[in-house]
Amino acid sequence: MIPESIKQDISDKLNIGITGFSATTGGCISSGGKVSTTDGNFFLKWNRLKQYPGMFKAEEKGLQLLAETNTLRLPKTELTSELDDWQYILMEFIDQEKAGNNYWTRLGEQLASLHRHTNTKFGLDLDNYIGALKQKNSFKESWIDFFIECRLAPQLRLLRDDNRVETKFVSALESLYPKLVDLLPVESPALLHGDLWSGNVIMGETDLCVIDPAVYYGHREIEISFTKLFGGFESSFYEAYVHHFPLLPGFDQRIDLYNLYPLLVHANLFGQNYISRISSILRKYEE
Repeated sequence: MIPESIKQDISDKLNIGITGFSATTGGCISSGGKVSTTDGNFFLKWNRLKQYPGMFKAEEKGLQLLAETNTLRLPKTELTSELDDWQYILMEFIDQEKAGNNYWTRLGEQLASLHRHTNTKFGLDLDNYIGALKQKNSFKESWIDFFIECRLAPQLRLLRDDNRVETKFVSALESLYPKLVDLLPVESPALLHGDLWSGNVIMGETDLCVIDPAVYYGHREIEISFTKLFGGFESSFYEAYVHHFPLLPGFDQRIDLYNLYPLLVHANLFGQNYISRISSILRKYEE
């Protein structure tokens, strides 16, 4: 059930009464569900502030950045708050529907439009979270530097510090770093959702709606690569995307390289099975 302090905070700040709650999920690290109120239905997520400091403030900022582009369909944020022990985010509740015939096409078009929004550097002016892990977003002039220093290296460090990988694994990944400049193409930074997998796409009344962003300016190929890692995106999504924003030649050969990052994240969150998958990719680039 919703902690009483959160219920009171929502009631006081929005001047509404909470009349019901139906637990669903807020993801793997938060509690969440549908909140019924005297002013309609909302979706609420909450967790412990000390465990994930600033998580929902960062999520709110990411949603705002995405919303300002007028591209993706996103839930509107109603309220974000931090209490003594808790933090929460209250959002628009999306009634899930069966996907329409053109939903995936529209999402591909929308994502292509989002990726047209650029920046002078890679990164973001604040760090955020990828799942339960902090995501470093320090600005970098080079995508290669950002990919190594803010994506691959921090995840490898977590695995190494927890003694979950052997020295051979560490050496194999670190030996890939200097090769990336010749393996990954140069493009301008693109505004990314940052955690775009099928579990973060829900069926809305008029469009597919995306949730739980981990926003930053990065190479758009890493976003498209991640959509392919666990599947669930229809072919019409990719067809629409490349029609509106063609990918550079050889993209299919780079997918595994980009997906090293989410695989490292999953290795830190969920364990050893992902280590062997990463090792298999790294063997392709051994001298």
